[in-house]
Amino acid sequence: MTTLALPTLALDGLLRSMADDEFVVGFTDSEWTGIAPLLEEDIAMSSLSQDELGHATALYGLLAELTGGDADGLAYDREPADYRHARLLDHGRGDWALTMARRYVYETADAVRLEALVGGRWSPLADLVAKIVREERYHLMHVEAWLDRLANGGADTHGRLTAALAELGPDAGTVFTPLPDEPALIDAGVLAAPMRDLEDRWRAAIGPTFARLGLPSIPPTIDPDQGRTDHGAAFDWLWSEFTMVRGSDVGATW
Repeated sequence: MTTLALPTLALDGLLRSMADDEFVVGFTDSEWTGIAPLLEEDIAMSSLSQDELGHATALYGLLAELTGGDADGLAYDREPADYRHARLLDHGRGDWALTMARRYVYETADAVRLEALVGGRWSPLADLVAKIVREERYHLMHVEAWLDRLANGGADTHGRLTAALAELGPDAGTVFTPLPDEPALIDAGVLAAPMRDLEDRWRAAIGPTFARLGLPSIPPTIDPDQGRTDHGAAFDWLWSEFTMVRGSDVGATW
């Protein structure tokens, strides 16, 4: 593993936020398995969720190597308040329009974040990001097609999509919540730019699409510095679901 003069806190915060994002969105969207509106989407959402959980597994693995912890323990053995996923992902599954709206917002934001990590100087993460980018490209293509379909599908679907974006909008920018010791990541060449700058790039990138589809622009983020805390009841329920099996026999080897 490449050694850099980088505080562990900085990499811990980055890896934990990315892993928790992928883990939570993967579990949330896996709830559509068996009940998606189309058979093809039943299969697609299952596949997308597996990809996200696979990315989370790899990121937790890097974090475990960095801290001397255990990847499964990082994923399953924390209390809800200890997770550091973006508040955007705390919203419950909702209807199909909300799921697609959340996935579009998250996928486009994640693409900007990943781009800022491509070619970084910490090779374990840079190598993993290169692999993730290849897979996430198909996630983005899938949700872009659905955004167009819902926006152009008539008054009902456009209205549902607009309502979903209004609900998610104040939390949308929380993917770019500033990280602990973020300047150290930039100084070491791991992260190309501050999260605030990445958020500006993301908003500029999605603006034309929203304008073309007649969708409301994303509003400023509420409490931007607290965007990865105070997760709420929806996440408490999800946490109880994904920790249920491991918690049924504490100490067992799975």
